[in-house]
Amino acid sequence: MQEFKNKVVIITGGTRGIGKELVIKFSQQGADVIFTYLKNKSLANKMKKEFKNVLPIQADVKKYEDCKKVVEKVLKKFKKIDILVNNAGIRRDKSLLMMDLEDWREVLDTNLNGVFNMCKASIVWFMKQKFGCIINISSVSGIMGLVGQTNYSASKAGIIGFSKALAKELASYNIRVNVVAPGFIETDMTKDLREEFKKEMVKLIPMKRFGTPSEVAELCLFLASNKASYITGEIIKVDGGLCI
Repeated sequence: MQEFKNKVVIITGGTRGIGKELVIKFSQQGADVIFTYLKNKSLANKMKKEFKNVLPIQADVKKYEDCKKVVEKVLKKFKKIDILVNNAGIRRDKSLLMMDLEDWREVLDTNLNGVFNMCKASIVWFMKQKFGCIINISSVSGIMGLVGQTNYSASKAGIIGFSKALAKELASYNIRVNVVAPGFIETDMTKDLREEFKKEMVKLIPMKRFGTPSEVAELCLFLASNKASYITGEIIKVDGGLCI
């Protein structure tokens, strides 16, 4: 049984890591999946050919007009939006002492303002249809803070506060807003971490390993499903126990 047949899903940052896994899994479950990408057009087109019911749209989530155009294109083609997953995110790790203003602005603009832009662009439609599901991808860095990530931690903590407030605003419209906060996940974003740092982090994780994109995506599918119809405003960690 394809649980998301006839559902329309928008996923930001869909060409790599967790985003790509989300595209694959929602597609496999019968959804029409629209995903955004910033630069890698060849990879986006490859995914379009490889997976069913998948439509890539080039957009910069830092720009509200780009996000608005994504929503307009989706509504024009599919006439509705059921699920929005805000996954697009970047890291620019440095100590605050060494951090450039651009490192701060770029991370906040992409990670936090990108969530605002996509939610703002789609919220009118969700309210009109009196139904919708928004899942915002945060991080345990936004809960516990990590050295060298003042910008990233701030952006991910901001997503949590934003989502809690939005969940309260939209609950009466039958629109659910939840947050998934991954820990250390095996993606391109963690590949560039120093091996010594990775080993130290694994020691702190009770399950003694990094997670997989699939494990994060499976939680997102649950939150988007009817099984989670009474869950909103929650922050659910996928971190192997790191934040215990």
